[in-house]
Amino acid sequence: MIRFPAEWEKQSAILIAWPHKSGDFHNHIESVEQTYVFIAKTISEYQKLLIVCRDDSHQQHIKSLLPDNGRKVVYVQASVNDIWVRDTAFITVEQDGQPQLLNFRFNGWGNKYPHHEDNALNHKLLAQLPFKDISHTDIDFILEGGSVESDGVDTVLTTRQCLLNPNRNKELSQADIEQQLNVHLGCKRVLWLDQDNLSGDDTDAHIDTLARFCSATTIAYTSCEDPEDQHYNGLKRMETQLQAFRALDNKPYKLVALPLPEPFFNDEGERLPANYANFLIINNAVLVPVYNDPMDNIALERLADCFPDHKIIPTPCKPLVHQYGSLHCMTMQFPEQVFSKNFSDI
Repeated sequence: MIRFPAEWEKQSAILIAWPHKSGDFHNHIESVEQTYVFIAKTISEYQKLLIVCRDDSHQQHIKSLLPDNGRKVVYVQASVNDIWVRDTAFITVEQDGQPQLLNFRFNGWGNKYPHHEDNALNHKLLAQLPFKDISHTDIDFILEGGSVESDGVDTVLTTRQCLLNPNRNKELSQADIEQQLNVHLGCKRVLWLDQDNLSGDDTDAHIDTLARFCSATTIAYTSCEDPEDQHYNGLKRMETQLQAFRALDNKPYKLVALPLPEPFFNDEGERLPANYANFLIINNAVLVPVYNDPMDNIALERLADCFPDHKIIPTPCKPLVHQYGSLHCMTMQFPEQVFSKNFSDI
């Protein structure tokens, strides 16, 4: 039996890949590193943090920024094309009660970007602790972690715009892809949204920018109440679709609207995909992206209602969205059992 754990279940670690001055963030490296330091320190207060770095000098640089984290931070060395490990790192399932790391293919979000190093990331991780000797499966199917949401039972939420895009698995039909999700993730239901990507999002509408399970019966979703906003009509249609979905008890989901922040733009005048749905659930806390915007407090209050047993932590993410991603995109969680033995060897 295979089960795709929900993000709110107990975790053993969070993985991030630290930006480098020669990477895509080179124009904003100082502000991005400030955000990374905040996120790294916050996560390591609650659980183990795994940091992917390029080499010894990069590792020493990061350690100089995180001097007091002790054994809560573990470093692994690997080159990456991008820091968005949500889409490149292992997806973990539970198979007959044991964790199994799934290494799906990654093709640079539909061959938009160089991706050789990112597609090879997981095998580089397997050569090092704490990943060494952990059971894994290589799967000849293109799938990004940000494109699928699990309720922890048997339902996956996703978008047709991403999973059915011919730039991923063009030879497969919707039925074929549902079969892949059933075989590898153990889901019995796939809830498909038809929704275009947010402006500036180059993932072809990843679900983690649009709608997120907060429990098996609650979905928080990106909403828009400004008829003048370019996203207004599309997000209203998505809201209608969500209202038609039914949870496992055949009752409507509890839907929690997360407003869009005011639009902001990069130096080229492109609108950036800032949203609040890209939050990260960790042990006993939820990190919520904030943008120094009036909508920040509304999103924080609404997510606090969704997670009454978690501390809600506003997390500055404006620098991240300059590379078209946010908090959830730059992280990947690993469930409780994954590193239970190997951490003692580090």
